[in-house]
Amino acid sequence: MLEHFAEELRLARVRAEMSQAELAEACNYSAAMIAKVETCERRPSLDLARRCDAVLGTGGLLERIQRRIGQESVVGYFQEFAGIEQEAKALRCFQPTFIPGLLQTEPYARAVLSSSGLLTSEETEEQVATRLHRQEILTRATPPLGEPVAYLEGHIHGKVIDHPEQVRHMLDVWDSIRGEALPHQRSIELIAEVAQTWS
Repeated sequence: MLEHFAEELRLARVRAEMSQAELAEACNYSAAMIAKVETCERRPSLDLARRCDAVLGTGGLLERIQRRIGQESVVGYFQEFAGIEQEAKALRCFQPTFIPGLLQTEPYARAVLSSSGLLTSEETEEQVATRLHRQEILTRATPPLGEPVAYLEGHIHGKVIDHPEQVRHMLDVWDSIRGEALPHQRSIELIAEVAQTWS
């Protein structure tokens, strides 16, 4: 599918009699980015696809192909859930160690995905783009309803670890989210409280 996007972009650009540099300038991207997308070295973002559609007059073709790329890039074990997620009316999750993927900023997602050492840098970038693409459900006309989110700070080697940019991102992206930074002891109490309700 990536090759299909690259081919359609190249054909549309040539039809419009534009160089890569001219298209890049018109879309407010670098010429290097356009070149990498056309040679399948980089996965196109949804924003790039939309801008290229607008500049090249392709009627949404590039955006449709980009969305298919996003669907195919989801790791195998998550594909079924990703499909369900797209149709969900409500989403609920409990993740005591990570901020949920749908709420992660790009740098946070990159740090999480690269930390295992199992993915190459290219695979990490592909998965980051896929994760960010999934977040579009939060800004659609009827986003899934969400539960309030408690943002839990952590401790590593006695140092408080928090991510205030994540809280700002969650509040910006999803109006129904309530973010809270909790002291370590209150975090443990909250986890214990929630665990007692499970049976």
